[in-house]
Parts: sequence; structure tokens; C-alpha cells
Amino acid sequence: MIIENITQIGDPILSKKSKTVKNFWSKEMLRVIENLTDTMRNANLIWMAAGQIWEKLRIFVTEVRKTPFRNPIDVDQLRVYINPEIIFYSKAECVIYESCGSVAYGKLFWPVKRPKSIIIQAYDQNWEYFKLKAKWLLARVIQHEYDHLNGIEYTQKISDMRKIMSSEEYVKRVLNKKK
Repeated sequence: MIIENITQIGDPILSKKSKTVKNFWSKEMLRVIENLTDTMRNANLIWMAAGQIWEKLRIFVTEVRKTPFRNPIDVDQLRVYINPEIIFYSKAECVIYESCGSVAYGKLFWPVKRPKSIIIQAYDQNWEYFKLKAKWLLARVIQHEYDHLNGIEYTQKISDMRKIMSSEEYVKRVLNKKK
């Protein structure tokens, strides 16, 4: 089911830490995963944490889909992360523009500095443990959502307030330069 109104910045739920999932086979958990996936796709986002649909559980989903602007090596399948832990952050960092579905419904972009690669461990929707080494865009997506689970908004990580831009301006000035 699509959640039409994604939780927006300022809502206290976004600044609270998420609760560990204990019952993996519950209908509630399966419903949250379905709602996250449907809502993420409907909003044309590539990531979403449970708190963004008013569910404070340690669950997020990612799906880096193909676009005319995205590097094909960054494209990644739908992944579900339950009770994730990032166990490694690279020392190498980079600044890239990010947006968030919980800040003006993903219509604002600004530069955020994050490690270039990470290793995360989690469980998927089938209660199977996995460990994933991620770099570039997927690493960034995972870190962004992991922050949500810990009550951290990406607005707290802005590297330069003067560089905030609308999604339209971002496409025009940043993405069109990559073509």
C-alpha cells in the first residue's frame, strides 16, 4: 500500500531512534516492507526508512534504479535491510548532493560529505543474514537511511548551506553537466 504523506522534517518521529525488529515473521513487518517499497517507488525515491512512514522500526529499503543521469554501475536491485549495522566506514570521503523524501518530498538537494564505501550487515525480508560491501551511490544511500534509523536527518550533515538547490536546478546544473 502506498503511503501518500511521507513523514516530513520537523515531525518528532524522525528524531527518535528506531526499535529493533524482534518478530521477523509478523504480518506487521511484512506490511511495513511492502508499504516502504510501494511508497518509495511511488515517490520516485531510491531509499526509504520505516520512520518516514511513521513506523519506528529498524527497517529500510533501497533500490537504485536506472535513470538517464545515473551511472549504470550504480544501479542496484531492491534490497531490504532489517536490524542493520554498518561495521566499516572507509577513511576516503566525498561530497555529493543528496535529497530526502522527508525534506520537501525530495525536492531539495544539498552537498553532504560521507565515506565513499561501507560494509553493512543486516537481515533481509526472509530472515536471512547478509553482509554487503557498498561503494559510491549505494554506500551513500545506505548511510542516509541508516542515519534515519538513528534519528539523524541529513540536514544535520550539510557541508555548505549556500549550495542548496531545488530538484529542477539540480537537474539543470549538476546532472546535465554529467551527460
